Amino acid sequence: MVVTPSDAFRERLRSELLMPIIRASTAEHVRAAADTLIDAGFRLFEVSLTTPDAVRLIRELAAIGGGVSIGAGTVLTADDAHRVADAGAEFVVTPGLVPSIEAAHALGLPTAVGALTPTEIIAADAAGASVVKIFPAELGGPGYLSAVRAPLPGIPLVPVGGVTVESAREYFRRGAAGAGLGSPLLGDAAEGGSLAALAERSHAFLALAEEVRG
Repeated sequence: MVVTPSDAFRERLRSELLMPIIRASTAEHVRAAADTLIDAGFRLFEVSLTTPDAVRLIRELAAIGGGVSIGAGTVLTADDAHRVADAGAEFVVTPGLVPSIEAAHALGLPTAVGALTPTEIIAADAAGASVVKIFPAELGGPGYLSAVRAPLPGIPLVPVGGVTVESAREYFRRGAAGAGLGSPLLGDAAEGGSLAALAERSHAFLALAEEVRG
């Protein structure tokens, strides 16, 4: 059986379970935060294009190797998709149904497409999303994910937005295919806050992943 890029991405996400989302208003401390996350044990990352010098950061992180996989987030246009592909991004994440999706697929990049309502989830799946990012997940929480999975059990759903250690445990109990981690993990570390505190939060999330994997 031929394994497609989407298949490989879904399996990687199901294996790692947790994907930190690196986003900041300044680039100065972003690499230090990323290095702290890698040292803690994370291997799957999204770098948002809203971060200054995001494409350069994607290129630097993609060159690390050692099983680290870097994707680009907030990829809105076809030009964005080409820029991040050239930088070595292995997948694309969008906040919704945007023009970058078709371009990413043409480039062979898996996509995590943002959606919230059942109609949007169905449309994202029809557009070829490898997984559908439920965003902002905190609006409905684990109960909402469970409710929309009931009629759509074949669509892999990944909550993003306000995911904590406690809510992640419940999301996985209710069938999430993975989870994107923003401010509950990063805190202010990407803006120059405590990297030691980031490491502590990282260990708590990674311990949860081990618990879920059993």
